[in-house]
Amino acid sequence: MYKMDSHIHSEYSPDSKSKLKDIFKVAKNKNIDIIGISDHNTVEGSKEARKLNKNDDLLVIPSIEVSALEGHILGFGCEEKIKRDLEAAETIDLIHDQGGLAIIPHPYCFYRHGLLCKADYKELKIDAIETKNARFIMGYCNNKAKKLSKKENYPGLGASDAHYYKFVGDCYSKIDCEKDIDSVLKSIKKAKVEALGKGTSNIRLSKYLFDFKILKKYG
Repeated sequence: MYKMDSHIHSEYSPDSKSKLKDIFKVAKNKNIDIIGISDHNTVEGSKEARKLNKNDDLLVIPSIEVSALEGHILGFGCEEKIKRDLEAAETIDLIHDQGGLAIIPHPYCFYRHGLLCKADYKELKIDAIETKNARFIMGYCNNKAKKLSKKENYPGLGASDAHYYKFVGDCYSKIDCEKDIDSVLKSIKKAKVEALGKGTSNIRLSKYLFDFKILKKYG
């Protein structure tokens, strides 16, 4: 079993200043084995992370967080950029064309472009959803995602969604897999994952107000 944080933002996102070396350091200190640098609408941070990572104990999965018309979608396993502002169904098809997984982050959080606030999940080929996202100040959205995960048998993931490197690993998934990209993706599809970790404290609210303003502009 490994610990995975599949949703981390670096300085390649417009709403984060986190250096990759700092992300790596915190991941190591928190015994995270697998990470995804899932920057907004770019794979440049993910590519650079894979190039710079010299730690054999840390696996970096290619990833991107795409702004579809209805909300955000992680292209987990995607190495190439996907055009933003397409309809969710088309975005998911493009993710699958790359062999990636379409993971829905913070699915019911309306102020952070939660996809399922606008889109009907029954019409989408979703591979997994986040049921524990560390940046929620209130638990309602996580709880609603967890109920959907159980109802529709979607694999439920935990992720920090860290825009500040010190919060990497606050939520994470335990995953039963081999330590390679293909095995990670297959294990998520087979729901060999468990969402764990803590929620956001009110102490962090001031830092996230900055994120909210930037996301409204660039998200």
